[in-house]
Amino acid sequence: MNRTVDLFYHGYEIKALDRPLGRMQSNMHLAARTIYRHVRGRQLYTGFYTAFTNLRRGLEAVGVDVRINDFSHARRNPRMPIGICGFPGVFEKVTLPNPAVFGPGYVPPADQIEAVTGKCNIAIFTQPSEWPCAALRPALGDRIQPLFAPIILDRWPDVSAAPKTHDVLIYDKIHWHRDELVPRISDRLKQHFKEKGLSFHGLRYGSHRSRDFRAALKASRAVAFLSHHETQGLAYQEAMASGLPVFVWNEGKFMDPQDQQTTGISPAVSSAPYFDERCGMMFTETDIETSFDEFWNSRQRFRPREFVSEVLSPQQCARIYLALLDRAAQWGPR
Repeated sequence: MNRTVDLFYHGYEIKALDRPLGRMQSNMHLAARTIYRHVRGRQLYTGFYTAFTNLRRGLEAVGVDVRINDFSHARRNPRMPIGICGFPGVFEKVTLPNPAVFGPGYVPPADQIEAVTGKCNIAIFTQPSEWPCAALRPALGDRIQPLFAPIILDRWPDVSAAPKTHDVLIYDKIHWHRDELVPRISDRLKQHFKEKGLSFHGLRYGSHRSRDFRAALKASRAVAFLSHHETQGLAYQEAMASGLPVFVWNEGKFMDPQDQQTTGISPAVSSAPYFDERCGMMFTETDIETSFDEFWNSRQRFRPREFVSEVLSPQQCARIYLALLDRAAQWGPR
């Protein structure tokens, strides 16, 4: 494919610096931050940055020439649509005339979008799945569209047949009301495992390295994924890519108190927005034990890696993204 796409990202990992030697300074910052977090034993990259790099790989997989934070190239081609990604600071850093697709990244609450993003020429905003789009559609209409971050299967080999030391990996991503919910969900699940004679180990989101997660997946037969809700849920999808079925806590309730306060919405949500019968099973607080027993007894029939390959491939993501860029081109330069 003979096509060039300019992507702009600003966040903790790299900075969109519109000045001479800006990209070199950004790359030096990324290297220093990565070394520091590696030495400290912290998670190296944020979810936004992981989604951004996976999007880049998806575009490159279909033959697109991807440029990162290349302000001069975008200015020379003001009618060419660009991609803007990352944390809120990006709206101040990337004020180009090019029509833009925004995401992956932080989309402000509906009542703040125009004020926060007004310096940018954003034709289309994206969210990683349909349910967060539905929450913003009353304000943005067709300007909000779903776009998942692709899962790179080559980076997540099938470990389902590897020697196992544990039955279940418990992935704890419970953010809010932990004092109440950890005993009610996680501890109750652990007690059931003990009663059934199953071994388990746990990881808490944000407190582990990527290599720890990979090692934990390789050592486990299945994953229990505990999160209030996910706009995409890269961790559970990486587990599925690794060939492990997932047991997903999914109450379908919006729990973020900050977003509820600022937007007034309470949408129907999901902890696993990309999921079907091949992936595993979902459960609620009311049916933890009975649902897990059904899941465990059925674990051999699940085909989670097949689902990821079919639904979350980089090629599929790239096709959706390029179509969004083509729509943005009709918006025109500012």
